[in-house]
Amino acid sequence: MQEHTKKRKGERLRRLLEGHGHAERLFLKQVWWRALGDFLYLHPEFEVKDFRDGTRFIDFAYIRQGLKLAIEIDGYSTHASQISRTQFSDSLTRQNHLIIDGWKVLRFSYDDIKNHPRMCEQIILQFIGKYFSDQHGGQEQIGELSIIEQTICRLALSYEKAISPRYVSEYFQFGIKKSRNILHEMMEKELLLSAGVGQQRIRYYRLHPAVAARMVR
Repeated sequence: MQEHTKKRKGERLRRLLEGHGHAERLFLKQVWWRALGDFLYLHPEFEVKDFRDGTRFIDFAYIRQGLKLAIEIDGYSTHASQISRTQFSDSLTRQNHLIIDGWKVLRFSYDDIKNHPRMCEQIILQFIGKYFSDQHGGQEQIGELSIIEQTICRLALSYEKAISPRYVSEYFQFGIKKSRNILHEMMEKELLLSAGVGQQRIRYYRLHPAVAARMVR
C-alpha cells in the first residue's frame, strides 16, 4: 500500500485510500497472501477506461506477461440489496466490457472470503497454476520449490489420504497427463513417495516424511 500510495496522485490516490476497505484487506490477508506469499504483479484499486471514455476502478488487478486479471470483492449488502436496477445492469455491462477488452475476471463474495478462505485460495491457485504452472513472482522457484510444488506439498500434508493425479488434475484444472508428470518429478526430487502402485503407473502419492517434518516445524 505504501508503494502504490507514493506513485499515485489525485483521484487515483483518493480512490486507493478510500476504496481499499475492510473486505479488500481481508482478501489480501486471508486469501492472496496465504496462496502466494507475496503481492507481485497485484495492483489495488486499478484504474481502467470504460466504454463511455470515463474511468472505473477494479478492486485488484493482476497484470503479468500479457495476462490481465480483474479481481472484484462483492459485499452482499452493497451489491445486492442496496443498488438499483440501473446500477445492477451497469455492473454487468462493466464486467462484459472488461472481458471484451481482454481481461479475465474473478469475483469473490465477502462472506466467502471471511468464512471460506481456503476455497477462495484454491481458486486463486487454480488460476495462477493454469497460466503460470512452473513459476511465480518472476522466478522459476520460491525458495527450493515452485508454487505448484509448494501447494501440492501443503495439500498432501492436510489431506487425510494419499493424493492421486486425478485429485491434482481437478484441483488445478490441469490435464491428467500433466498432473502425473508433476507428481512423478516431485517423487524424483524426494518430495513425495509412492503410496500405491498400479499395474502400469503409480496411482497414489504421499508426502515424504522429511518434507512433512520441515513443514510442521
